[in-house]
Amino acid sequence: MDKALRSVGNLSGLLAVGAFTVNSCIYNVDGGERAVLFDSLRGGIMPKIAGEGTHFIIPVIQRPIVMDVRTKPREIPSITGTKDLQMVNIKMRVLWRPVVEELPTLYRELGTDFDERVLPSIGNEVLKSVVAQYNAEELLSKRGEVSDRIKIEMTKRALVFHLTLDDVAITHLTFGREFTKAIEQKQVAYQESERQQFVVLRAEQERMAVVTRAEGEAEAANIITKAMEKTGNAIIEVRRIDAAKEIAGKLANSRNITYLPNQGGSGGGGGGGGLLLGIDAK
Repeated sequence: MDKALRSVGNLSGLLAVGAFTVNSCIYNVDGGERAVLFDSLRGGIMPKIAGEGTHFIIPVIQRPIVMDVRTKPREIPSITGTKDLQMVNIKMRVLWRPVVEELPTLYRELGTDFDERVLPSIGNEVLKSVVAQYNAEELLSKRGEVSDRIKIEMTKRALVFHLTLDDVAITHLTFGREFTKAIEQKQVAYQESERQQFVVLRAEQERMAVVTRAEGEAEAANIITKAMEKTGNAIIEVRRIDAAKEIAGKLANSRNITYLPNQGGSGGGGGGGGLLLGIDAK
């Protein structure tokens, strides 16, 4: 019985040692990751890059370093000056990833926290150099151009450190309090100038309308005067008849007007006019 127990114990020990050995000889690389191998007998970091999957190593002698190669965002803030000496607070967002083929060199030179060492420094450097070439107003009116130049310069600088930038964009842009106040005052002054121009234009249009109306009335009076010189009072009589027709037409269409013929005087007497009464509908 004791012999059987010792055999089981030895077998369990062998299995444990074997499982530990196997576990020490393999490592896994998950999706979106790559691994570089450190070999203490062959001079440190090996040039071969291990892809996704399970790989074998020699325990103690070799050690895998697994690195994330997926695209990640990074926001870089900076306070810098413009060409006209205005302070601007600007933030830039970059989507970056390491160059897979250069992972051994990247780890050898910068380690695994290469993004912390590289991106803030080159980001501030590029932002300061590009923003200094534009005035404060140009940063607003030419924002697309500024963003493109920053992207070009950032891509060049990042490649030196074996990093690829998929996208670079300006996400935040604000100016100092004095410049913001000056912009507001300029906008108010511009709106007031536009309003004054509108007032002047309206006054000019009204003046032209008065002049045109006066010229029309003068021309009409001149025409009437010439007509009276030729025909006497006939034109006045024609105007009177036209006015009487217009009044008669309005009265004829009104239901509250009653005509009472003149009943006074003898049959051969003077013919006085009738009487028009306005009867209240109430």
